[in-house]
Amino acid sequence: MMRRRALTLLTLLLLLALPSVVAQQLVWSVDFNSLFNNREGGDEARPDQTFVFTRISPELGVMLGRDTSNVHLLKGGVTWFQPLNDNLDGYKVLPVMYYQYRHAGAGDCWRVTVGQLPRTLLMERAPRYLWSDSMAYCQPNVRGALVQYERGASYAELYLDWRQMQSVSRREAFNVVVDGKWSLWSRNSRRLWLGGYFQYNHLAKRKNAPEGEGVNDDVTINPMLGLDMGHWSVPVHLKAGAVVNRERARVDGKWHTPCGFVAGVNARWRFLEAEENVWAGSDLFPLYPRFGSQLNLGDTYYRDKFYSRTDLTAHIVQNAFVDLNTSFTFHYTNKTTGFWQQLSCRLYIDNLLWSNRRSRERRLNSTY
Repeated sequence: MMRRRALTLLTLLLLLALPSVVAQQLVWSVDFNSLFNNREGGDEARPDQTFVFTRISPELGVMLGRDTSNVHLLKGGVTWFQPLNDNLDGYKVLPVMYYQYRHAGAGDCWRVTVGQLPRTLLMERAPRYLWSDSMAYCQPNVRGALVQYERGASYAELYLDWRQMQSVSRREAFNVVVDGKWSLWSRNSRRLWLGGYFQYNHLAKRKNAPEGEGVNDDVTINPMLGLDMGHWSVPVHLKAGAVVNRERARVDGKWHTPCGFVAGVNARWRFLEAEENVWAGSDLFPLYPRFGSQLNLGDTYYRDKFYSRTDLTAHIVQNAFVDLNTSFTFHYTNKTTGFWQQLSCRLYIDNLLWSNRRSRERRLNSTY
C-alpha cells in the first residue's frame, strides 16, 4: 500500500513538473483543395475523362520543446476525398497520423517524420514521370518515413512510401525516393544548382500467389542542372537533365533500360505563369502494359518517344493562405495531342496564420 501511494505521489509530481520542463503548444491546420480538370484528346492509354473533387484535411496536435532548436510535434487528423456526384459514392477517408522531430542548428535544419504524413511536407512535388497528376489527386499521403536536411537554399530528403501491404488480394508495393538540390553558385538572386532524383520502386507478390506471379523492380536515376534567375521583373527558372530507368520482371530475368532527356522552363509575370516541360527518349515504362500503375506511378505520356507539356496558368486570387487559379494544359507527342482545362483552389490555414499572414515564405504553391 505504501509503495502504491509513493508511486502515485511521484506520478503527480512529474505531471506537475512537466509544464515547467517542456513548453507545450496546441497546433492545428486545415488544408482544403477543390479541382475541376477536363481532359480531352489522347489514346487508349490516356482516355478522355473529367476529374471533379473536393478534398479537406483537418489536423490537430501538440508541439513540445523549450526552444525552436529542438521541437517534437505530434499531429493527427483525416483526409476526406469526395468526388462530385449525386451521392457519396467514391469517397475516401484516409487517416493522417505522424510524429516529427525538428532540430535547427547554425544555419541548417534537420527534420525526421514518421507515420502517415501529407505530401505537402515534401520540399518539392515529385516530377510527373515519377508521380502523375492522378496519383497526386487520389493519394495525398506518404505512408512511412521522411528525413529532410536544409542549409540555406540547398536541401536533401529521403522518404519511404509503403503503398500496399501484402494480402490475398493485394500485392506488396513500396518505393524509396532520394532527392535534393545543392547550390553551386549564387549571386544577385541568380542561382546555379545541381540536384535530381533517385527512386527504387518495388512490386512484390500477393500472399499465396499463383504460379508465375513474380517480383518486379523499377530503378530511376535523374541528375539535373538548373538555373534560377529571380532578379528580373519576370523570374525565370531553367532545368535540364537525363533520366535512366532500369526495370525487370524477375520471372522473365530480363532488364529493360529506357533512358532520355528532360528539360523545363518556368516564368511568371504578376498573376500569369507559364511552364514548358519536354521529354525525348525511349518508352520510360516498358512494363506498364503488364502491371499498369501498380508499378509505374508516373504519367503515361512518358511512354512516348517525344512529349511536350505546356501549362498556362492565371492565379486569380493568391495570398498567404489561398491560391485560386485556372490553367490550360497542352500535351503533344509523336502519336497524339491532348488539351486539359483546369480550375483549382487550395486554401491552407493554421495556428500561425495571423502571426505570419504577410510572410512571403508562406505563399502557397499549387499541390497538383
